[in-house]
Amino acid sequence: MALIFLPVNFEYWQFAIITLLSGIGSGMFGAPNRSAIMNAVPASERGAASGVAGTVQNAGSSLSIGVFFSLMIVGLASTLPDALRTGLTAHHVPAGVADQVAQLPPVGSLFAAFLGYNPIQSLLGSDTLSQLPQADQDALVGKEFFPQLISDAFHHGLVVVFTVAAAMSLVGAVASLFRGKRYVHDDGTGTEPVGAPDAVVEEGEGPSVAAAAPVPSEGAGVGAGGTHGLGADAPGVGGSPA
Repeated sequence: MALIFLPVNFEYWQFAIITLLSGIGSGMFGAPNRSAIMNAVPASERGAASGVAGTVQNAGSSLSIGVFFSLMIVGLASTLPDALRTGLTAHHVPAGVADQVAQLPPVGSLFAAFLGYNPIQSLLGSDTLSQLPQADQDALVGKEFFPQLISDAFHHGLVVVFTVAAAMSLVGAVASLFRGKRYVHDDGTGTEPVGAPDAVVEEGEGPSVAAAAPVPSEGAGVGAGGTHGLGADAPGVGGSPA
């Protein structure tokens, strides 16, 4: 929302503060909601839940780029033609040529601005440009004319984009507010399983884990060779009576 109020010629520290606050807000929004998604499913299904959440997030990012570029072009189309017509005629470009340039789709001007390229020479053509006074030629193909010409129209398009983005963020914030408090999936026992599950031996497959390690009976001796004594009547060591 704060980006809407930035002027065209803003200071770097203003943009840096807004970007910092935006990053902090994104982290405070994203981490708790992703944690809520993971806690809302059984532990055995959290891999699938993470994959679905990541897929939806990536799809939303790709979709938002298309939506925001479309809105940007709509904002440019409403203001850029008049800006082009006024700026070109101010440098003695014939009105008919200026009208033709102003009616061109704004997509080319948008990407030229992104690339730092001045498209005026290509738009006017060398024949029209050569008929203008030298001072006007230098101004039109210089590094300041096109950026200054498109700045207000570009700012208007950004305002449209940031307004829609702020509305979408507000919808997300309201949805996050109503998702409830901290929730942990109940697997039926009231608590989530901790550690590896106990080994289960099917019937007929052999002795259980407990049966595999017999415990000597009370009173059984231990032979000198390290073997258990046999019989309850052999309490001594090595099988000899006390």
